[in-house]
Amino acid sequence: MISDDDCPASRPRVAVFRPDDDRLDAARTLLADLGADPVTDPMLAVERTGATPRPADYVVFTSKTGAEIVAAAGWTPGDATVAAIGPKTAEALEAAGYTVDLLPETYTSAGLVDCLADRVGDGDDGATVEVARSDHGSAVLLDGLRDAGATVHETVLYRLVRPEESGDSADFAAAGDLDAACFTSSLTVEHFLDAAAERGIREAAVRGLNDAVVGAIGDPTRETAASLGLEVDVVPAEATFEALARETVERVR
Repeated sequence: MISDDDCPASRPRVAVFRPDDDRLDAARTLLADLGADPVTDPMLAVERTGATPRPADYVVFTSKTGAEIVAAAGWTPGDATVAAIGPKTAEALEAAGYTVDLLPETYTSAGLVDCLADRVGDGDDGATVEVARSDHGSAVLLDGLRDAGATVHETVLYRLVRPEESGDSADFAAAGDLDAACFTSSLTVEHFLDAAAERGIREAAVRGLNDAVVGAIGDPTRETAASLGLEVDVVPAEATFEALARETVERVR
């Protein structure tokens, strides 16, 4: 879905791949406010599994989507300590009436491990930790908590799939008509390239992005992009879309 905003030619054209919900609306508004022409091409769609977190000492959420799903299901944390990966996830949990007890200094899986390791490893057997997230979560979180001594279980709340209509941004990239792209997860990188491959323009799309400014929300996304042939120019110090968008647009200018 490509933005049809009428924007002056001097405004940099920036692709964004957020799910087609309020996050995409917010991304479009932010990029426009930053003086960019947003190219909105959702690369992720949510399929709920119907699962909810099991009882545990700690329950960890890694996305706003997960927070909204458990709230809609009427899940209750009981006596569990609730941790969120970042402020957006925490805000969604709190908006649904949950208390967020822990927030890491760094909004990544590794940051969550650093935040929780000393807590969940206390005692002879360690704490039980329920990680509630998508089917594409990083192994860093599970492995790190287990290494710290916790008993860890993962509940897949939803699956992330590529919308059938996605991929128009690949045409823009292949034609050299993108100034920048903001990737918010490894999966958005993979789905973008899958869409380009389906259209027979993968190599051209990679060349087009490598002539533009490529932003990645964190090191895992940067590593995925690099492994697939994309040169990443921007990784913000804070792993939020706002920071990613601002720094990417600044780099273009």
